Amino acid sequence: MEPILENNRKWVDKQRAADPQFFERLADGQKPRYLFIGCSDSRVPASAITGTGPGEMFVHRNIANMVVHTDFNLLSVLQYAVEVLGVQDIMVVGHYGCGGVAAAATNKQYGLIDGWLTNIRDVIRVHETEFLRIKDEEQRLRRLVELNVIEQVRNLAKTNIIQNAWKTANPPRLHGLVYDIKEGLLKDLEVEGAQLTELAHIYSTEIAAHAEKVLEEQVGQEVTENRPSLLPSKEAAREEKKAEKSEEKQLNKVS
Repeated sequence: MEPILENNRKWVDKQRAADPQFFERLADGQKPRYLFIGCSDSRVPASAITGTGPGEMFVHRNIANMVVHTDFNLLSVLQYAVEVLGVQDIMVVGHYGCGGVAAAATNKQYGLIDGWLTNIRDVIRVHETEFLRIKDEEQRLRRLVELNVIEQVRNLAKTNIIQNAWKTANPPRLHGLVYDIKEGLLKDLEVEGAQLTELAHIYSTEIAAHAEKVLEEQVGQEVTENRPSLLPSKEAAREEKKAEKSEEKQLNKVS
């Protein structure tokens, strides 16, 4: 660990020489503009490839830069970044030559990570036609990296954290980027604002209202008392509460 500690001391000396108050300002708190969701690959350092310094970027990294809706680590980072730190831009950053993406494209088993790779294989399933039409293996994997980033941006848009943030005065912008390790350059996939308008009736908070509308159209009439509404009315809720109170009183008398 000595090389690490020595490098740290050199870095501190360099920062203080350039700005004596640098660490004092950092200690006062953070107000980052960006949230970086990237791959854990050691060749993709978030601050280095984006030219950002300490305090400018909130970072979350995992295998293959995934946004998984059961990953409470990612969701906690996302919620804190959006609702507490107020980040303005959220970037999902993949990279060509990603080992996780390559592993998902094979039919091999790797152990514990197989469950995680299933999320990438779902991307292949969704885009299977395009994926299989690419004959060159390297180009096919490069495209899968891009498709994976696009789908993870869409997964961000499906979260209630982002949906609620979009209703505020200053909603965060979503971006999908790919880092080319061979060139050192970031490529913008231009998937900003993946609002999923074509799927809003499935993923948005209006799903129940839409489901009721579809049900009404299918039966050709409004939902009757024999087919309860998916969105209970206020009157129905009050009647239910009265019934519960009445039942409770009867039980008290018996006891």
